[in-house]
Amino acid sequence: MNELLTDVKKLHEETLENLKSSKADNTLRAYKSDFKDFGVFCAKHGFNSMPTEPKVVSLYLTHLSANSKISTLRRRLVSIGVVHKLKGHYLDTKHPIIIENLMGIKRKKGSIQTGKKPILINHLKQIINVIDEQKIEKIKKLRNRTLILIGFGGGFRRTELISIDYEDLDFVDEGVKIILRRSKTDQFGEGLIKGLPYFANEKYCPVTSLKNWINFSKIKTGPIFRRFAKGSTLTAHRLTDQSVVLIIKDCLKLAGIENKSFSGHSLRSGFATVAAESGADERSIMAMTGHKTTQMVRRYIKEANIFKNNALGKIKL
Repeated sequence: MNELLTDVKKLHEETLENLKSSKADNTLRAYKSDFKDFGVFCAKHGFNSMPTEPKVVSLYLTHLSANSKISTLRRRLVSIGVVHKLKGHYLDTKHPIIIENLMGIKRKKGSIQTGKKPILINHLKQIINVIDEQKIEKIKKLRNRTLILIGFGGGFRRTELISIDYEDLDFVDEGVKIILRRSKTDQFGEGLIKGLPYFANEKYCPVTSLKNWINFSKIKTGPIFRRFAKGSTLTAHRLTDQSVVLIIKDCLKLAGIENKSFSGHSLRSGFATVAAESGADERSIMAMTGHKTTQMVRRYIKEANIFKNNALGKIKL
């Protein structure tokens, strides 16, 4: 009997680990952060946060709606539901009191998303130019310009960008193949290979910059994009995703570009927007960015084409 109980306990623990492993670490951290905020709301108003009930969740969403986007409300709802599942509790996140409330909030607020600005070609050139002109150590300039160019050229998320290892690179005659072993939309590690071709203009070519960076840094294994110790000593430690954001914002500021409207996502959205402006279809954009659905890519294409075939442009004044 004791052995049976031990086996069941072991299976229970292993099942919980499997549930946790089904989500990326960053996703789990986001769930915990969202649920912590929900917990503060519940404690303040005398509600139970675990387990909770649909009515309380609906009140929380109303509370958030004054200063939050609809997308934020939906993410918080998902987080609360997932944390309940992980803890073995059932919560009906599709209860009418929640869904109808969300619909009402959406109708009142509207759902248009004003995301961060994309880094476009003119921004990209300004950034690279100012990096090259900086009076700092060459190794720092090479890392930063390569980070920016590869991030843009491959339409990478910042977490994907910092995950690239030397072993993931394959230089061929046409350019470089980069193996992406795991990403936000590839939780099971099926992998994706991105091909970055050479640019005619070497100054802004991601592949040329990457080659120069590897040769100069003498990296032969492990992370491509690394932190520096005090001074300009390159360490073996991988950059963090937050470091990518700070580097992008610093470079924008150096280039004289207002940086509050940009984020770590601006390289990825910049690639998709510029590709759409250049006539790339949604399938080819998705093949590079790794988007699983067309919704976001179509938004990039729509915004990129806002002045093409514009009705006002047909009016002669």
